[in-house]
Amino acid sequence: MKNAKFSIKNLNLFYGEFQALKNISIDIPDREITSFIGPSGCGKSTFLKTLNRMNDLIEGVKITGEVKLDGKDIFEDIDVIKLRKKVGMVFQKPNPFPMSVYDNIAYGPRIHGIKKKSILDEIVEKSLRSAAIWDELKDRLKKNALGLSGGQQQRLCIARALAVEPEVLLMDEPTSALDPISTLKIEDLAVELKKKYTIIIVTHNMQQAARISDNTAFFLLGEIIEFDKTEKIFSNPKNKKTEDYITGRFG
Repeated sequence: MKNAKFSIKNLNLFYGEFQALKNISIDIPDREITSFIGPSGCGKSTFLKTLNRMNDLIEGVKITGEVKLDGKDIFEDIDVIKLRKKVGMVFQKPNPFPMSVYDNIAYGPRIHGIKKKSILDEIVEKSLRSAAIWDELKDRLKKNALGLSGGQQQRLCIARALAVEPEVLLMDEPTSALDPISTLKIEDLAVELKKKYTIIIVTHNMQQAARISDNTAFFLLGEIIEFDKTEKIFSNPKNKKTEDYITGRFG
């Protein structure tokens, strides 16, 4: 495998008494797409949100084990604001802010102290280009982002995540609310973006995982049952449970 961007060892996560993640150990390679598959409620999104410490916001969460980003412990060595600048997130439902397209993209850079209009203009254009939506939106920068279609809103949210120059992009079922054409646009975009970013995607759509990811982890009941190159997971899984899930015998 390539250099690991994230290295996770013996990670356990509890919500009160309930153990949602059990002894997760996995290395996630840099500048590849890694997908997490598995039935609902098996810990995929919980694990994804651990990687940028979104679970810190939930009451009664207890986490043990280590999560390292570029060799640094995300709980001890990296300030959470810096961590979230490095590790961007795109959610299941597009969630643009109720403001203009321009202000959506400029929001993050402004928080990080960039005030000069010429620099913000550059960041907005570059981010929208990176999200393959500049041509559609360049004449609508002052319009409210809530007026865009669902697929455009989701690409806008990707552009917004890219505006602060992250190194990792977490995507939590980014296409589950979208139509097939918008879904393909986001998939093509993810494949393009992995040249520069490490991408981790939670998906219910196994065809999507097979189409776009380099590596796939199969989750079941809070554990990683199997993790390997995507083609191996789909063509020749080692574990019977993986095979049963992929062939549709359960889940």
